Order: sequence, then structure tokens, then C-alpha cells
Amino acid sequence: MDLGRQTRVRQAFDTFFGPPEPPEADHVLDLFRRTAETVPAYRKFLQDHGIAPEDIRTQADFRTLPLLDKAGYHRKYPLPELCRGGTFAGNDMIAVSSGSSGRPTIWPRALEDELHVARRFETVLVDAFEADRRSTLAVVCFPLGTWVGGLFTTACVRHLAAKGCPITVVAPGNNKAEILRVLPELAPHFEQVVLLGYPPFVKDVVDTGLAEGVDWAAYAIKLVLAGEVFSEQWRELVARRAGVTDPIRHIASLYGTADAGVLGTETPQSAGIRRFFADHPDLAREVFGDARLPTLVQYDPASRFFEEHEGTLVFSGDGGIPLIRYHIADDGGLLPHAQLLDFCSRHSFTPPPGPELPFVYVFGRSLFTVSFFGANVYPENVTVGLEQPGISDTVTGKFVIESVEDADRDRRLRITVETAPGATADAHRIAESVRDHLRRLNSEFAHYVPAERQLPDVVLRPAGDPEYFPVGVKHRYTRPS
Repeated sequence: MDLGRQTRVRQAFDTFFGPPEPPEADHVLDLFRRTAETVPAYRKFLQDHGIAPEDIRTQADFRTLPLLDKAGYHRKYPLPELCRGGTFAGNDMIAVSSGSSGRPTIWPRALEDELHVARRFETVLVDAFEADRRSTLAVVCFPLGTWVGGLFTTACVRHLAAKGCPITVVAPGNNKAEILRVLPELAPHFEQVVLLGYPPFVKDVVDTGLAEGVDWAAYAIKLVLAGEVFSEQWRELVARRAGVTDPIRHIASLYGTADAGVLGTETPQSAGIRRFFADHPDLAREVFGDARLPTLVQYDPASRFFEEHEGTLVFSGDGGIPLIRYHIADDGGLLPHAQLLDFCSRHSFTPPPGPELPFVYVFGRSLFTVSFFGANVYPENVTVGLEQPGISDTVTGKFVIESVEDADRDRRLRITVETAPGATADAHRIAESVRDHLRRLNSEFAHYVPAERQLPDVVLRPAGDPEYFPVGVKHRYTRPS
């Protein structure tokens, strides 16, 4: 019996049940010292780079530490050595990454990690959805099993219930038939229903429910989404179909990873700012340095300490595998709270009130693009073309982008689109809409791709097509050429 573990769990619960702790200036330095002292792999990593832990005394020193990544750290050392004390003993759960950037990766974690991340869910469910005062049915629609989303989300939401929130969790996972079976039985007994899942799957649940006569508005639906960037047009479309009356407050995106759980959360303030930028792409380009509209969330530096490295994100955080300056390889950047609100004020926009926490913006992984005539074609640009009136009702929102060779060995941009069940889609109309919005949103596409090559080849496939849209796995929007 590990009595030390009992003590740590009790302390973690005491902290979780208490008020949020103010961030400490040296929090990340303390995390570095504890990791260097207790994690064998990190000690070896520092030794291999000729670094003495006692020489890292300031924030400036900390920023000189070499970056960690999966290849050079996680896969280099035996799994137990990545954990505190060189053993799994302090961890009670194993999660597996989705493998979207390569082979799946193992991430041990402990109950204490879940309590830490549950604070991020509290930001959404309590602060925005008022789940501390309204009886709430939380429907976990993330895949269950070893993948991180379903079981981690279920655990974190149950911790909020243990804290006293009137939340009840049901976890059908990404089984659409089961979701739609249990909802009519349970939803009428609650003041609100929260669906938690990946954006395209949640949209599919909503659309299928509408086709089956579900009155979503009667359930006071709220949505918690994670895993990919979606457009403001998508938010508005799904809100309309699900009967969400306040999409800025009641549809929230999480920035999360298998590596460290939830890193940041969309708040009404960040969502309101994002919608402002969606209506002002010139200002968005000025702030984010890109024609794409990223996910914009707020984060707690005492929980996850972010840095920007050459246009990509680096974070440090505690967990089953403590990570120091971990290069997650997401394209994005950081914005101080006062700086972004001052920018909004100078352009006559007042966002909704929110926590005074810094912002992190995330475009996603740079590998989730297709290069076509030297232009990077991003899924989030294509998505806007599919969300237009007359098109959005005929497709599910899932698609795959490829750069392929035709019979003459010329490059063609091919977009395979999943049609909605029972709907008839118009491939030519979709192609024109995608082209027009790529031209508008992606200056590389507009200027690099010859006009005669800008119209993509759109291929329609039925919902659940096993080659392009298999059921039950995380969808990938691009395929290598």
C-alpha cells in the first residue's frame, strides 16, 4: 500500500475543491527542478546536452533549455523512466494518442492529473454553461477505449459532479445510434444537455437527430468540442440546427492533446473576439499573421506554461509524464490579455467579459495541409466553402484533400466530400464554392495556382464510406500525395 500516494491524492482533491490558486512567478522553474530531480529520463536528457540543473535559475535560463519532442525524448527512453521515480507506480491509467501525426503514443496518467485538467472543464461547464446551478446531462461523444478523449473527459466531468455540480454523465462514446437512443429517455429530466465530442461527429449527431425528428431546442443543448479548428460559419450553422440560442457562450472549443490533457479553453470572451476577426479578415491577418482563422483560447500559465518557437507552440506542464519545453508542433502563437483587448478597443470592438488570462491561438499541425502549385491548402479554408447555403444541408462536413496526378501527369486538387444521409449533393456547385472561398481566404492559392487549375475536382462519397470516411475513427482531412 502506497501511503504517499494516498497523501498526494488527498492533497490534489483539497486543492481541486478549494478556490483557484493564483499563478506563481516561478511555477515553471519549480516544475523544472522537480522533474530534473525525480524523472530519470529527463536527468539523462539534460546530461546528454551538458546541462547542470542547478545552473537553471531564472526564466531566461529556462528558455535556453533544449526542446523535447516525441522522437528525441518520449521514444528515446523506456516508458517507466519518463515517469517520476522511474516507475508506473504513481500512475493508474494509460492513454493513447490518436496517431494522427504518426504511430500511436503511450501516455500514462494519474487521478491527480485528471483533477488538474478538470479545472479547465470547469471554466466551460460552470463559468459559461452555469452547470453549478442547472441540472446538466453531459453526453460524452468522444471515442471510448485507450484513446484519450472519451475516458479522460468522462473522468473530468465526474470530478465536477463530485465537487457539487448537479451533473450526470452518460458515455455512449462515438456510437451515434446509442446517443440518439438514450437522449430521449434522459434529456427531459435535466435543465440542459451538453454534447462533448469532435466537431464533425457532433454535427453528424445533430443532423441525424433532426432527420429522425429530435427537437434539439427542447433539450437546451450546449456543445463542448475539441480536436480541430472550425469556422464561425460552422458554429452558426450547428447552433441553428441544434437550437443553441447563444453560440458564443454555449459552444466552446477545447485545445487539448493526449500529451497533457486540456491546455486551454474557449471562453465567451475569446469566442466573441474570434467572431469579430471572422468578420474582419484584414485585422485577423494583422494579428495572427495568416489568412486562416485559428482557434483562440485562454490558458492558465500556472497549469500549462506556453512559449512560441518559430511560429509553433511549446508548453511545459506536469502529468504522468512531466514535460519541460515540449514542442507540440502546432502552428500558432501567444497574445497577452491586455494587448489583445487593447487591439479590439482601438478597432471599436468590446468583447464579452472574461477571465484576465493570456490567449493562445492554434492553427493546427502544419502537416495537415496539401501543397498545390506551391500553395498550402488548409482544411479550414475548404470547410467554409462547404458551409454555404444550399450546400451545407447536403454534406456532413467531412472531406479529404489530395493533390493527385491526372492521366497527363498534371497536378489536380481533388476533394472527396461525404454526402449527408438521404441528401443529393451537387459536385460542381461545391467545387465552385470551395474555389471561390479559397481565393478569398488564401492569398497563396489565389496568386500561386493558375486560374485554370483553381477549380477542384470534387468527388462525392456516401456517409460512412469505408475508404474515405470510416465510422469510429478520428477523421483525417488530408492525404499525402
